[in-house]
Amino acid sequence: MKPQITFYGAAGEVTGSRHLLETGQTRVLLDCGLFQGGRDAEQRNAAAFPFKPAVLDAVILSHAHLDHSGLLPRLVSGGFKGPIYCTRQTQDLLRIMLKDAAFLQERDVQWENKRRQRAGREPAEPLYTMEDVNRTLELCVPLTYRSRHEISGDLRLRYFDAGHILGSGIVELELHGRGEHRRIVFSGDLGNPDTRLMHAPEIPAQADWVIMESTYGDRDHQDLENTKEELAKILARAYAAGGNVLIPAFAVGRTQEVLYHLALLRHEGRLPQQQVFLDSPMAIEVTALYLANLSVLDRADIEQLTNRGVHSIGEALDFLHPTRTTEESMNLNRIQGGAVIIAGSGMCEGGRIRHHFKHNLWRRETEVVIVGFQARETLGRRLIDGAERVTIMGNEIAVKAGIHTLGGYSAHAGRSQLLAWAKAIGGRPRFCLVHGEEKALDALALGLESAVGTQVIQPSIGQKVIL
Repeated sequence: MKPQITFYGAAGEVTGSRHLLETGQTRVLLDCGLFQGGRDAEQRNAAAFPFKPAVLDAVILSHAHLDHSGLLPRLVSGGFKGPIYCTRQTQDLLRIMLKDAAFLQERDVQWENKRRQRAGREPAEPLYTMEDVNRTLELCVPLTYRSRHEISGDLRLRYFDAGHILGSGIVELELHGRGEHRRIVFSGDLGNPDTRLMHAPEIPAQADWVIMESTYGDRDHQDLENTKEELAKILARAYAAGGNVLIPAFAVGRTQEVLYHLALLRHEGRLPQQQVFLDSPMAIEVTALYLANLSVLDRADIEQLTNRGVHSIGEALDFLHPTRTTEESMNLNRIQGGAVIIAGSGMCEGGRIRHHFKHNLWRRETEVVIVGFQARETLGRRLIDGAERVTIMGNEIAVKAGIHTLGGYSAHAGRSQLLAWAKAIGGRPRFCLVHGEEKALDALALGLESAVGTQVIQPSIGQKVIL
Protein backbone atom coordinates (compact mmCIF):
# COMPACT_ATOMS: atom_id res chain seq x y z
CA MET A 1 0.00 0.00 0.00
CA LYS A 2 1.32 3.41 -0.97
CA PRO A 3 1.23 6.11 1.73
CA GLN A 4 -2.00 8.06 1.51
CA ILE A 5 -4.02 10.65 3.38
CA THR A 6 -7.81 10.93 3.47
CA PHE A 7 -9.47 14.20 4.40
CA TYR A 8 -12.48 13.75 6.67
CA GLY A 9 -12.89 17.36 7.83
CA ALA A 10 -11.78 20.95 7.21
CA ALA A 11 -11.75 20.20 3.47
CA GLY A 12 -13.51 22.97 1.57
CA GLU A 13 -14.36 24.52 4.95
CA VAL A 14 -12.55 25.85 8.00
CA THR A 15 -13.62 23.65 10.91
CA GLY A 16 -13.72 19.92 11.73
CA SER A 17 -10.00 19.22 11.25
CA ARG A 18 -9.53 15.46 10.73
CA HIS A 19 -7.01 13.89 8.32
CA LEU A 20 -6.17 10.18 8.26
CA LEU A 21 -2.61 9.22 7.25
CA GLU A 22 -2.00 5.57 6.33
CA THR A 23 1.51 4.35 5.56
CA GLY A 24 0.86 0.64 5.08
CA GLN A 25 2.19 -0.10 8.55
CA THR A 26 0.75 2.77 10.54
CA ARG A 27 -2.54 4.66 10.76
CA VAL A 28 -2.46 8.06 12.45
CA LEU A 29 -5.14 10.73 12.67
CA LEU A 30 -4.05 14.35 12.36
CA ASP A 31 -6.43 16.28 14.65
CA CYS A 32 -9.96 15.29 15.63
CA GLY A 33 -11.98 18.49 15.70
CA LEU A 34 -15.56 19.65 15.96
CA PHE A 35 -17.47 21.10 13.04
CA GLN A 36 -18.58 24.61 13.99
CA GLY A 37 -21.16 26.83 12.32
CA GLY A 38 -23.78 25.74 9.81
CA ARG A 39 -27.18 24.19 10.43
CA ASP A 40 -25.86 20.65 10.18
CA ALA A 41 -22.83 20.98 12.49
CA GLU A 42 -24.54 19.19 15.38
CA GLN A 43 -25.59 16.30 13.12
CA ARG A 44 -22.13 16.00 11.57
CA ASN A 45 -20.45 15.91 14.98
CA ALA A 46 -22.81 13.16 16.14
CA ALA A 47 -22.31 11.03 13.00
CA ALA A 48 -20.27 7.81 13.15
CA PHE A 49 -16.59 8.16 12.28
CA PRO A 50 -15.84 7.05 8.69
CA PHE A 51 -13.13 4.75 10.10
CA LYS A 52 -12.88 2.49 13.13
CA PRO A 53 -11.30 4.41 16.03
CA ALA A 54 -9.85 1.19 17.45
CA VAL A 55 -7.61 0.60 14.42
CA LEU A 56 -5.78 3.91 14.76
CA ASP A 57 -2.23 3.68 16.06
CA ALA A 58 -2.08 7.27 17.27
CA VAL A 59 -3.58 10.75 17.11
CA ILE A 60 -1.31 13.72 16.43
CA LEU A 61 -2.82 16.97 17.64
CA SER A 62 -1.75 20.33 16.22
CA HIS A 63 -3.30 22.46 18.98
CA ALA A 64 -6.13 22.70 21.49
CA HIS A 65 -8.81 24.73 19.71
CA LEU A 66 -12.00 22.67 19.63
CA ASP A 67 -12.27 22.65 15.85
CA HIS A 68 -9.02 20.65 16.02
CA SER A 69 -9.48 18.69 19.26
CA GLY A 70 -13.14 18.75 20.27
CA LEU A 71 -14.10 15.23 19.13
CA LEU A 72 -11.18 13.44 20.82
CA PRO A 73 -13.35 12.18 23.73
CA ARG A 74 -15.84 10.76 21.24
CA LEU A 75 -12.99 8.97 19.46
CA VAL A 76 -11.94 7.47 22.79
CA SER A 77 -15.49 6.44 23.69
CA GLY A 78 -15.62 4.76 20.26
CA GLY A 79 -12.68 2.49 21.05
CA PHE A 80 -9.47 4.43 20.44
CA LYS A 81 -6.81 3.53 23.02
CA GLY A 82 -3.56 4.75 21.48
CA PRO A 83 -1.38 7.74 22.35
CA ILE A 84 -2.50 11.30 21.66
CA TYR A 85 0.63 13.28 20.85
CA CYS A 86 0.65 17.01 21.60
CA THR A 87 2.80 19.65 23.28
CA ARG A 88 2.74 20.06 27.06
CA GLN A 89 0.92 23.40 26.84
CA THR A 90 -1.67 21.85 24.53
CA GLN A 91 -2.20 19.10 27.09
CA ASP A 92 -2.76 21.75 29.78
CA LEU A 93 -5.27 23.58 27.58
CA LEU A 94 -7.12 20.35 26.78
CA ARG A 95 -7.74 19.81 30.50
CA ILE A 96 -9.60 23.10 30.55
CA MET A 97 -11.32 23.07 27.17
CA LEU A 98 -12.52 19.47 26.91
CA LYS A 99 -13.85 19.48 30.46
CA ASP A 100 -15.72 22.70 29.73
CA ALA A 101 -17.12 21.19 26.51
CA ALA A 102 -18.29 18.05 28.33
CA PHE A 103 -19.88 20.10 31.12
CA LEU A 104 -21.83 22.21 28.61
CA GLN A 105 -22.95 19.16 26.63
CA GLU A 106 -24.13 17.29 29.71
CA ARG A 107 -25.95 20.39 30.98
CA ASP A 108 -27.64 21.06 27.64
CA VAL A 109 -28.74 17.43 27.33
CA GLN A 110 -30.30 17.58 30.81
CA TRP A 111 -32.44 20.53 29.73
CA GLU A 112 -33.29 18.89 26.40
CA ASN A 113 -34.34 15.66 28.11
CA LYS A 114 -36.77 17.50 30.38
CA ARG A 115 -38.56 18.69 27.24
CA ARG A 116 -38.35 15.23 25.66
CA GLN A 117 -39.74 13.57 28.76
CA ARG A 118 -42.75 15.89 28.78
CA ALA A 119 -43.31 15.10 25.10
CA GLY A 120 -42.94 11.34 25.64
CA ARG A 121 -39.83 11.16 23.43
CA GLU A 122 -36.65 9.11 23.83
CA PRO A 123 -33.88 10.84 25.81
CA ALA A 124 -30.88 12.37 24.02
CA GLU A 125 -27.24 11.56 24.79
CA PRO A 126 -24.36 14.05 24.94
CA LEU A 127 -21.59 13.77 22.37
CA TYR A 128 -19.38 12.65 25.25
CA THR A 129 -19.19 12.76 29.01
CA MET A 130 -16.73 13.96 31.62
CA GLU A 131 -15.63 10.34 32.03
CA ASP A 132 -14.75 10.23 28.32
CA VAL A 133 -12.70 13.42 28.74
CA ASN A 134 -10.78 12.01 31.68
CA ARG A 135 -9.93 8.87 29.69
CA THR A 136 -8.82 11.09 26.79
CA LEU A 137 -6.50 13.14 28.98
CA GLU A 138 -4.87 9.95 30.28
CA LEU A 139 -3.83 9.10 26.69
CA CYS A 140 -2.00 12.39 26.06
CA VAL A 141 1.75 12.11 25.47
CA PRO A 142 3.36 15.58 25.68
CA LEU A 143 6.35 16.32 23.45
CA THR A 144 8.68 19.29 23.19
CA TYR A 145 9.31 21.39 20.09
CA ARG A 146 12.00 20.19 17.68
CA SER A 147 12.61 16.81 19.35
CA ARG A 148 12.08 13.70 17.20
CA HIS A 149 9.82 10.95 18.47
CA GLU A 150 9.46 7.46 16.99
CA ILE A 151 5.76 6.75 16.54
CA SER A 152 6.24 3.38 14.85
CA GLY A 153 8.76 1.45 12.81
CA ASP A 154 8.19 3.66 9.78
CA LEU A 155 7.10 7.03 11.16
CA ARG A 156 8.85 9.76 13.16
CA LEU A 157 7.21 12.89 14.57
CA ARG A 158 8.61 16.33 15.30
CA TYR A 159 6.81 19.53 16.34
CA PHE A 160 7.73 23.09 15.40
CA ASP A 161 6.21 26.21 16.96
CA ALA A 162 3.19 27.32 14.90
CA GLY A 163 2.85 30.64 16.75
CA HIS A 164 -0.97 30.38 16.74
CA ILE A 165 -1.90 29.87 20.40
CA LEU A 166 -0.10 28.57 23.47
CA GLY A 167 1.35 25.15 22.61
CA SER A 168 0.31 25.15 18.94
CA GLY A 169 2.47 23.02 16.69
CA ILE A 170 3.43 22.47 13.07
CA VAL A 171 3.58 18.70 12.59
CA GLU A 172 6.50 17.16 10.68
CA LEU A 173 6.27 13.43 9.91
CA GLU A 174 9.18 11.48 8.46
CA LEU A 175 8.10 8.33 6.66
CA HIS A 176 11.01 5.90 6.30
CA GLY A 177 11.75 2.24 5.65
CA ARG A 178 11.18 -0.21 2.76
CA GLY A 179 12.98 2.16 0.43
CA GLU A 180 10.50 4.94 1.26
CA HIS A 181 11.51 8.32 2.59
CA ARG A 182 9.04 11.17 2.59
CA ARG A 183 8.68 14.22 4.79
CA ILE A 184 5.09 15.30 5.35
CA VAL A 185 4.30 18.61 7.04
CA PHE A 186 0.90 19.53 8.51
CA SER A 187 0.76 23.25 9.26
CA GLY A 188 -2.10 23.09 11.74
CA ASP A 189 -3.14 26.71 12.16
CA LEU A 190 -0.27 29.08 11.37
CA GLY A 191 -0.03 32.12 13.60
CA ASN A 192 -0.03 35.75 12.56
CA PRO A 193 3.59 36.93 13.10
CA ASP A 194 2.37 40.48 13.77
CA THR A 195 0.25 39.62 16.81
CA ARG A 196 1.53 39.82 20.35
CA LEU A 197 2.62 37.12 22.82
CA MET A 198 3.24 34.33 20.28
CA HIS A 199 6.46 33.73 18.34
CA ALA A 200 6.43 33.81 14.54
CA PRO A 201 5.70 30.37 13.01
CA GLU A 202 8.80 28.27 12.47
CA ILE A 203 9.62 27.03 8.98
CA PRO A 204 10.46 23.36 8.41
CA ALA A 205 13.64 23.04 6.39
CA GLN A 206 12.25 20.63 3.83
CA ALA A 207 9.11 18.72 2.85
CA ASP A 208 7.73 16.52 0.10
CA TRP A 209 4.09 17.24 0.95
CA VAL A 210 2.55 20.08 2.94
CA ILE A 211 -1.01 19.94 4.28
CA MET A 212 -1.59 23.63 4.73
CA GLU A 213 -4.26 25.82 6.27
CA SER A 214 -5.77 28.60 4.14
CA THR A 215 -8.21 30.42 6.43
CA TYR A 216 -7.10 33.84 5.21
CA GLY A 217 -5.68 32.74 1.86
CA ASP A 218 -7.47 35.56 0.05
CA ARG A 219 -6.59 38.57 2.20
CA ASP A 220 -4.07 40.18 4.50
CA HIS A 221 -4.76 41.61 7.93
CA GLN A 222 -4.72 45.23 8.94
CA ASP A 223 -1.46 46.48 10.44
CA LEU A 224 -1.45 45.77 14.19
CA GLU A 225 -0.60 49.34 15.24
CA ASN A 226 -3.48 50.64 13.11
CA THR A 227 -5.70 47.99 14.67
CA LYS A 228 -4.79 49.19 18.16
CA GLU A 229 -5.56 52.78 17.12
CA GLU A 230 -8.93 51.73 15.71
CA LEU A 231 -9.74 49.94 18.98
CA ALA A 232 -8.82 53.09 20.92
CA LYS A 233 -11.22 55.15 18.77
CA ILE A 234 -14.04 52.62 19.28
CA LEU A 235 -13.49 52.69 23.05
CA ALA A 236 -13.53 56.48 23.09
CA ARG A 237 -16.66 56.71 20.91
CA ALA A 238 -18.61 54.23 23.06
CA TYR A 239 -17.56 56.00 26.25
CA ALA A 240 -18.62 59.41 24.90
CA ALA A 241 -21.98 58.00 23.77
CA GLY A 242 -22.59 56.22 27.07
CA GLY A 243 -22.59 52.75 25.53
CA ASN A 244 -20.95 49.43 26.28
CA VAL A 245 -18.28 47.73 24.16
CA LEU A 246 -18.95 44.03 23.57
CA ILE A 247 -16.09 41.81 22.41
CA PRO A 248 -16.97 38.20 21.56
CA ALA A 249 -13.65 36.38 21.81
CA PHE A 250 -12.31 32.85 21.74
CA ALA A 251 -11.18 31.90 25.24
CA VAL A 252 -7.77 30.78 23.96
CA GLY A 253 -5.60 33.21 22.06
CA ARG A 254 -7.87 36.10 21.07
CA THR A 255 -8.89 36.93 24.64
CA GLN A 256 -5.27 37.17 25.77
CA GLU A 257 -4.32 39.28 22.73
CA VAL A 258 -7.18 41.72 23.42
CA LEU A 259 -6.28 41.93 27.12
CA TYR A 260 -2.68 42.70 26.19
CA HIS A 261 -3.73 45.64 24.03
CA LEU A 262 -6.26 46.93 26.55
CA ALA A 263 -3.42 46.90 29.11
CA LEU A 264 -1.20 48.89 26.72
CA LEU A 265 -3.97 51.44 26.11
CA ARG A 266 -4.66 51.78 29.82
CA HIS A 267 -1.03 52.49 30.62
CA GLU A 268 -0.99 55.02 27.77
CA GLY A 269 -4.01 56.73 29.39
CA ARG A 270 -6.32 55.78 26.49
CA LEU A 271 -8.71 53.32 28.12
CA PRO A 272 -11.54 55.56 29.39
CA GLN A 273 -13.72 52.71 30.62
CA GLN A 274 -13.28 52.01 34.33
CA GLN A 275 -15.11 48.70 34.09
CA VAL A 276 -13.54 45.93 31.99
CA PHE A 277 -15.07 42.50 32.52
CA LEU A 278 -13.78 39.11 31.43
CA ASP A 279 -17.08 37.23 31.42
CA SER A 280 -15.94 33.68 30.69
CA PRO A 281 -14.88 31.14 33.31
CA MET A 282 -12.86 29.26 30.71
CA ALA A 283 -11.10 32.41 29.45
CA ILE A 284 -10.25 33.33 33.05
CA GLU A 285 -8.68 29.91 33.58
CA VAL A 286 -6.84 30.00 30.24
CA THR A 287 -5.49 33.49 30.95
CA ALA A 288 -4.06 32.18 34.23
CA LEU A 289 -2.39 29.39 32.23
CA TYR A 290 -0.85 31.94 29.85
CA LEU A 291 0.48 33.87 32.85
CA ALA A 292 2.01 30.65 34.18
CA ASN A 293 3.76 30.10 30.83
CA LEU A 294 5.31 33.53 30.25
CA SER A 295 8.69 31.86 29.67
CA VAL A 296 7.52 30.33 26.38
CA LEU A 297 5.84 33.50 25.09
CA ASP A 298 7.51 36.27 23.11
CA ARG A 299 9.91 38.00 25.49
CA ALA A 300 9.96 41.29 23.55
CA ASP A 301 6.16 41.61 23.82
CA ILE A 302 6.24 40.94 27.55
CA GLU A 303 8.98 43.55 28.01
CA GLN A 304 7.01 46.11 25.96
CA LEU A 305 4.23 45.93 28.52
CA THR A 306 6.33 45.74 31.66
CA ASN A 307 8.44 48.68 30.45
CA ARG A 308 5.32 50.85 30.74
CA GLY A 309 5.95 51.23 34.45
CA VAL A 310 4.48 47.99 35.78
CA HIS A 311 6.43 45.23 37.41
CA SER A 312 4.51 42.23 36.08
CA ILE A 313 1.81 41.18 33.64
CA GLY A 314 -0.44 40.51 36.61
CA GLU A 315 -0.06 44.13 37.71
CA ALA A 316 -0.70 45.29 34.15
CA LEU A 317 -4.08 43.50 34.24
CA ASP A 318 -5.18 44.89 37.61
CA PHE A 319 -8.01 46.79 35.88
CA LEU A 320 -9.71 43.54 34.87
CA HIS A 321 -12.83 42.23 36.63
CA PRO A 322 -13.31 38.47 36.13
CA THR A 323 -16.92 37.28 36.33
CA ARG A 324 -17.08 33.58 37.03
CA THR A 325 -20.63 32.85 38.13
CA THR A 326 -23.86 33.05 36.16
CA GLU A 327 -25.22 35.55 38.69
CA GLU A 328 -22.21 37.84 38.20
CA SER A 329 -22.66 37.63 34.44
CA MET A 330 -26.38 38.47 34.67
CA ASN A 331 -25.57 41.53 36.78
CA LEU A 332 -23.59 42.94 33.85
CA ASN A 333 -26.82 43.28 31.89
CA ARG A 334 -27.85 46.06 34.28
CA ILE A 335 -24.90 48.22 33.17
CA GLN A 336 -26.27 50.79 30.74
CA GLY A 337 -22.91 52.13 29.55
CA GLY A 338 -19.24 52.66 30.26
CA ALA A 339 -18.18 49.02 30.32
CA VAL A 340 -16.07 46.71 28.16
CA ILE A 341 -17.35 43.13 28.24
CA ILE A 342 -15.25 40.32 26.78
CA ALA A 343 -17.26 37.11 26.59
CA GLY A 344 -17.55 33.83 24.68
CA SER A 345 -18.24 32.34 22.33
CA GLY A 346 -15.91 33.63 19.64
CA MET A 347 -18.37 33.05 16.78
CA CYS A 348 -21.34 34.19 18.92
CA GLU A 349 -23.05 30.81 18.56
CA GLY A 350 -23.41 30.22 22.30
CA GLY A 351 -22.11 31.33 25.63
CA ARG A 352 -22.62 34.53 27.57
CA ILE A 353 -22.07 36.93 24.68
CA ARG A 354 -25.56 36.13 23.35
CA HIS A 355 -27.13 37.38 26.59
CA HIS A 356 -25.16 40.62 26.33
CA PHE A 357 -26.24 40.99 22.70
CA LYS A 358 -29.88 40.57 23.79
CA HIS A 359 -29.50 43.52 26.19
CA ASN A 360 -27.23 45.74 24.08
CA LEU A 361 -27.34 44.98 20.35
CA TRP A 362 -30.42 47.13 19.77
CA ARG A 363 -28.77 50.20 21.37
CA ARG A 364 -27.17 52.67 18.95
CA GLU A 365 -24.56 53.64 21.53
CA THR A 366 -23.26 50.04 21.77
CA GLU A 367 -20.11 49.02 19.89
CA VAL A 368 -19.40 45.38 18.97
CA VAL A 369 -15.80 44.45 18.18
CA ILE A 370 -15.25 41.21 16.23
CA VAL A 371 -11.66 39.98 16.65
CA GLY A 372 -11.67 36.44 15.24
CA PHE A 373 -12.72 34.38 12.23
CA GLN A 374 -16.48 33.90 11.81
CA ALA A 375 -17.54 30.72 10.01
CA ARG A 376 -20.40 30.65 7.53
CA GLU A 377 -23.92 30.74 8.99
CA THR A 378 -22.77 31.76 12.48
CA LEU A 379 -24.31 34.72 14.28
CA GLY A 380 -20.96 36.52 14.18
CA ARG A 381 -20.80 36.12 10.40
CA ARG A 382 -24.34 37.46 9.99
CA LEU A 383 -23.43 40.53 12.01
CA ILE A 384 -20.32 41.39 9.99
CA ASP A 385 -22.27 40.72 6.77
CA GLY A 386 -24.68 43.50 7.78
CA ALA A 387 -27.74 41.73 9.19
CA GLU A 388 -30.31 44.31 10.32
CA ARG A 389 -32.19 41.88 12.59
CA VAL A 390 -31.13 38.65 14.30
CA THR A 391 -32.87 36.09 16.48
CA ILE A 392 -31.27 35.42 19.85
CA MET A 393 -32.78 32.91 22.27
CA GLY A 394 -36.13 33.18 20.50
CA ASN A 395 -36.15 36.99 20.55
CA GLU A 396 -35.93 39.10 17.40
CA ILE A 397 -33.34 41.82 18.00
CA ALA A 398 -32.75 44.89 15.83
CA VAL A 399 -29.07 45.46 15.11
CA LYS A 400 -28.47 49.14 15.86
CA ALA A 401 -25.01 48.79 17.45
CA GLY A 402 -21.85 49.59 15.56
CA ILE A 403 -20.23 46.39 14.25
CA HIS A 404 -16.45 46.46 13.77
CA THR A 405 -14.10 43.78 12.44
CA LEU A 406 -10.53 44.16 13.69
CA GLY A 407 -8.67 41.63 11.55
CA GLY A 408 -5.31 42.69 12.94
CA TYR A 409 -6.05 40.63 16.05
CA SER A 410 -6.47 37.44 14.03
CA ALA A 411 -4.44 34.50 15.30
CA HIS A 412 -4.12 33.21 11.71
CA ALA A 413 -1.47 34.19 9.21
CA GLY A 414 -2.74 36.39 6.38
CA ARG A 415 -2.31 35.67 2.69
CA SER A 416 1.16 37.21 2.27
CA GLN A 417 2.40 35.50 5.43
CA LEU A 418 1.05 32.13 4.28
CA LEU A 419 2.77 32.48 0.90
CA ALA A 420 6.06 33.55 2.49
CA TRP A 421 5.99 30.56 4.87
CA ALA A 422 5.25 28.10 2.06
CA LYS A 423 7.88 29.56 -0.24
CA ALA A 424 10.57 29.22 2.44
CA ILE A 425 10.15 25.44 2.78
CA GLY A 426 12.86 23.60 0.83
CA GLY A 427 12.35 20.67 -1.51
CA ARG A 428 9.61 22.18 -3.73
CA PRO A 429 6.84 20.30 -1.90
CA ARG A 430 3.37 19.62 -3.22
CA PHE A 431 0.52 21.19 -1.28
CA CYS A 432 -2.90 20.06 -0.07
CA LEU A 433 -4.93 23.09 1.00
CA VAL A 434 -7.36 22.66 3.89
CA HIS A 435 -9.03 24.79 6.58
CA GLY A 436 -10.45 27.42 4.27
CA GLU A 437 -13.62 28.48 2.49
CA GLU A 438 -13.78 28.29 -1.30
CA LYS A 439 -12.72 31.86 -2.03
CA ALA A 440 -9.70 31.65 0.27
CA LEU A 441 -8.71 28.22 -1.05
CA ASP A 442 -8.86 29.31 -4.69
CA ALA A 443 -6.88 32.48 -4.06
CA LEU A 444 -4.14 30.75 -2.08
CA ALA A 445 -3.89 27.94 -4.65
CA LEU A 446 -3.27 30.49 -7.43
CA GLY A 447 -0.73 32.29 -5.28
CA LEU A 448 1.16 29.09 -4.46
CA GLU A 449 1.23 27.91 -8.05
CA SER A 450 2.74 31.25 -9.04
CA ALA A 451 5.12 31.70 -6.09
CA VAL A 452 6.29 28.11 -5.60
CA GLY A 453 5.55 26.61 -9.00
CA THR A 454 4.33 23.27 -7.71
CA GLN A 455 1.24 21.08 -7.60
CA VAL A 456 -1.61 22.32 -5.40
CA ILE A 457 -4.57 20.11 -4.48
CA GLN A 458 -7.79 21.31 -2.87
CA PRO A 459 -9.24 18.08 -1.43
CA SER A 460 -12.92 17.59 -0.74
CA ILE A 461 -14.42 15.66 2.18
CA GLY A 462 -13.58 11.99 1.86
CA GLN A 463 -10.97 12.52 -0.86
CA LYS A 464 -7.88 10.30 -0.76
CA VAL A 465 -4.50 11.61 -1.91
CA ILE A 466 -1.61 9.23 -2.66
CA LEU A 467 1.61 10.67 -1.24
